[in-house]
Amino acid sequence: MAGAPDRIYADASTERLLTGATAITFVRTIATLALTLWGAYDESLTLLVTGLVVYWVGDTLDGAWARLTDCETRIGGVIDMVSDRLSCGAFYVGLAWLQPAPLFFSDEPMELIAIPVAVYLFEFMVIDMFLSLAFLAWPIRSPNYFYVVDRRIYLWNWSRLGKAANSGLFAVLLLATGWWWLGLIIAVALLVLKCVSLRWLLQLGLPVPERVPAA
Repeated sequence: MAGAPDRIYADASTERLLTGATAITFVRTIATLALTLWGAYDESLTLLVTGLVVYWVGDTLDGAWARLTDCETRIGGVIDMVSDRLSCGAFYVGLAWLQPAPLFFSDEPMELIAIPVAVYLFEFMVIDMFLSLAFLAWPIRSPNYFYVVDRRIYLWNWSRLGKAANSGLFAVLLLATGWWWLGLIIAVALLVLKCVSLRWLLQLGLPVPERVPAA
C-alpha cells in the first residue's frame, strides 16, 4: 500500500546504490545527455526535444519501477534528483544555444529566451534542489512522502500537480508559443513559490541527527 509505514519510512538495511530503478536513472540520463548534446551540436530542436521527452519518460519509469519492485531507497532518490537537474540543465542550455531559431508551433524566433531559462534554472537547480534534499533530515524514503512531515509543502512541491507544474509547464508553453516573456512570468512565479516553500521549511526547522561517537 502506497501509504504503508514500511514504504514511507527508510530502512538502512535496504539502502544500496545499484537497483533496477537506479539503473533506469543512469540509462535515461546518459541517453538524455547524448541527445541534447547532439541536438546542440547539430542545431536540431527535434533532437533536443527528444532528449527532453526521454528525460520525462525515464523519470516517470524509474520511480514507477522503484515502487513496483519495492526498491525505493534514499540513495536512489538523491541520484534521481541530481540526474534530473543534469538532464534539465543540458536541455535548457542547448535550447538557449539554438536561439534565435524558430520553435515548432511558432514562427517567432527564440530571442531573449536565455532570460527565462536562467531564472528557471536558478529556481530548479538551486532552490528546488535544496527543498528536495531536505527530506534527508527525516527518516522517509523520498520527498514523495513528505506529507507525513508537512502536507502544505508536499502539496505545492511533490504532489502530482506540483511536480507537473514545476517540470513540465515551463517547457511546454515555451516550446509551444516561443514567447520569452510568458516563459519569464512562469519562471518567476515558480521561483516565488519555491522561495515561499523554503520559508515554510525553515520555519518548520531541519532536525539534526544525534551525535554518535566514532567507533
